[in-house]
Amino acid sequence: MRDIFEQIAEDIAKGPADPIERAKQLSRRELPKRFYEQVRVEAVKGGYAVLLDGRSVKTPSRKQLMFDEEYLAEAVAAEWEIQEENIDPITMPLTRIAHSAIDAVADRFSEVADDVARYSGNDYLFYRAEAPQELVKRQSEAWDPVVAWGEEMFEGQFKLTTGLIHQQQDETVTANIREGLNQFTPLELSAIHTITSISGSALLALAAAHGAFSEDEIWKFAHIDEDWNIEQWGQDSEAARVRRFKNEEFSAACLILNKPEVQVEA
Repeated sequence: MRDIFEQIAEDIAKGPADPIERAKQLSRRELPKRFYEQVRVEAVKGGYAVLLDGRSVKTPSRKQLMFDEEYLAEAVAAEWEIQEENIDPITMPLTRIAHSAIDAVADRFSEVADDVARYSGNDYLFYRAEAPQELVKRQSEAWDPVVAWGEEMFEGQFKLTTGLIHQQQDETVTANIREGLNQFTPLELSAIHTITSISGSALLALAAAHGAFSEDEIWKFAHIDEDWNIEQWGQDSEAARVRRFKNEEFSAACLILNKPEVQVEA
């Protein structure tokens, strides 16, 4: 287990990395054999720990893999449980995000939050197509409500543009976004950074964090341009594989940010 997660540890030392590039790196490494029989979650001091044959799972930096919320510990335990003959970190997005949060973001919170805030100054949603008209319409219908939500949430106005020329945003609203990130835990910030990296939009990541739009809506909004291109030119198998991986990473991040509702029996 230490061998396969060594690449993750190297990524963490450099700060949160692009999840797709990380997957490509991990896919080239030899997978270790599954060495445990039983996976379970146990309440411990400070939260809930994932146990393999009664022993706590450790991060690459040898810290305990532990969660404040039981549902997250159970979800991570499920990732370990579904491993078959080999342990494949590519199939364990929650575990990888948690490793990043515990080993890196907890100690470098301000640095990671600054990075997300910088994204918001050059957000994907601010750069619009000039043509064709159908794509312009789709972008406007999908993105304008998110921009409007962000302007109300962060008390400012965003500047939209066409093409690729950089549009400087109001520093006040960017500062408000940065200040708002302080309310999140390291694990939540790791999830926000993951969605930002996948979508190219800090605004979409923040909308996910605040529950302003559904997970399906945010995924759709993040792929307006890509879906348009697929309609025009089709999609090859490699692009489809990458998109599936991105979706799994995205869903894991959303699970961290949006606690499932607990059904109470009458």
